[in-house]
Amino acid sequence: MKQRPLGRTGMSVSELCLGTMTFGTQTTQEQAHAQIDHALAAGINFIDTAEMYPVNPVSKETIGRTEEIIGAWNAANPARRGEFILATKHSGSGMAHVRDGAPISGATIRATLEASLKRLRTDYVDLYQFHWPNRGSYMFRQNWSYDPSGQDPAAIRDNMIDCLEALQREVDRGTVRAFGLSNESAWGTAQWLHLAEAGHGPRVASIQNEYSLLCRLFDTDMAELSVNEKVGLMAFSPLAAGLLTGKYQGGQVPEGSRMSLVPELGGRKSDRVFGAVSAYLDIARRHGIDPVHMALAWALTRPFMMSAIFGATTLAQLDHALGAADVTLSDEILGEIAAAHKAHPLPY
Repeated sequence: MKQRPLGRTGMSVSELCLGTMTFGTQTTQEQAHAQIDHALAAGINFIDTAEMYPVNPVSKETIGRTEEIIGAWNAANPARRGEFILATKHSGSGMAHVRDGAPISGATIRATLEASLKRLRTDYVDLYQFHWPNRGSYMFRQNWSYDPSGQDPAAIRDNMIDCLEALQREVDRGTVRAFGLSNESAWGTAQWLHLAEAGHGPRVASIQNEYSLLCRLFDTDMAELSVNEKVGLMAFSPLAAGLLTGKYQGGQVPEGSRMSLVPELGGRKSDRVFGAVSAYLDIARRHGIDPVHMALAWALTRPFMMSAIFGATTLAQLDHALGAADVTLSDEILGEIAAAHKAHPLPY
C-alpha cells in the first residue's frame, strides 16, 4: 500500500488508515483484533483511535473501551508495536462524560495521556491529537450557525501556548512523537503553527477533519493551508457514515448499522442527502466500479490528503474497503464527480 508523509515528522503512513470507532460497541474485541491483523497484513501501518467517541451512542461506559481493545492486542503482540503508527486523541470541552467536560489545557494533558498509554499498553503514542478546539468548531453540522464573534483571541492563544509547552514536555520524555489537530479551522491551525514556530512546542503535523464526497468543507481555506504548510488531512467519515455505500437508500436501515444506533447519523441524514448519494451511486454503476472503492479512491486524489480513515463493523467490510487501494479513477469519472458535487453541494 502506498505511503505518504506525516507532515514534517519524517514518519510515513499508509494512505488508508484503520479507524476503530466501532471497537467495543458494534465490534467485539475478538473481531477487532482480527481487523488489526488483517489491516497490517494488507499493508496498513496507521491505526487511529481516541479516549472517547461521542457516538454509538454517547455513554460514560464507553470511555477508553476502544483504547483498551487495542491495548489487549498490543499486549498479545508486544514485538509488533513498532510496525504501525498509532494515533489517539484528547477530548475537550463539551464532552461531559470525560473530566466533567473540562477544556484541554496544560494541566490535563499528562494525566489524560498517561491514562491512554495505560489502556493502550504502550510507552508512547506516535500521533497525539486534540479531538476538537476548546472554543468550539464549525464541524459536525455547526457550520450552518457558527459564530466566532464572542471569542477572545488572546485567551485562545494563551491556552494554546500552555498546551504546546505541556506537549513539548511529553515529546522530551518520549511519550509523544508528533502532535495533530482534529475538527479545527484554518485560523486555529494557523495559530498553532505560528506559536510552534515561535518556540512554544511541537509543530502541528496533521489535521483530522470530516471529508467525503458529501462533506467538502475542507476544499477552500483549509486545503490551501494544508498543502502550503504540509499539514496533511486525515479524513474521517470518507464514506459519510455509510451513506455512500448505498445501504441506506430507499429507507433501508440494516440491523447493526450506524443508522440503527444513531438514526440521524449525527445530522448527516437530510432531505437532500439521498439524492446526492444517488448521483454518486449512478456514476459508480455506469462505470462498473464499487461505490465504496470510488468514494475512497476519490478521497485519495485530493492534493491535501494524507490518509483516509475508514472503519468497519465486520472483517468482511474491512476486506471490501481495502480494495480501494488498487483503484485508479479515470478523468471521465473525476469529471462526473465534480459535476455531481456542483449539482448537490453541501447536502447536510
